[in-house]
Amino acid sequence: MSLSVHTFRYDAEGGHDFLDDPANGAELAGFESTRKRLWGGEGVTALGARYFPRLAREDLYVERDDIADFLAECALLRPHLDDLAERGGYLPDYVRARFANIVAAAERARSVGGGIVVW
Repeated sequence: MSLSVHTFRYDAEGGHDFLDDPANGAELAGFESTRKRLWGGEGVTALGARYFPRLAREDLYVERDDIADFLAECALLRPHLDDLAERGGYLPDYVRARFANIVAAAERARSVGGGIVVW
């Protein structure tokens, strides 16, 4: 199985209305193993991340009010992606591409007043 990232906005009842995300693999967030070995791994936690490590235990929902903080966390992690890839046993290009998909989804969420889910 693979992790996917999707953008949502809120419907009239406050539920999630999932948007049509771009095609061509833009929804890919990693292998299932990246939950613990990469995004939820010790390297990410040691950098002070608080959103990504949730993936080690559960799906990650980043709500509308948390998108700015999540994007700040992404900016914190970005310079360390190659090191995190090596620690997790993944190719740096693979990690950079999946990370870019997650950031792009968060940017889309910010533009529509929504959130993201990585599951």
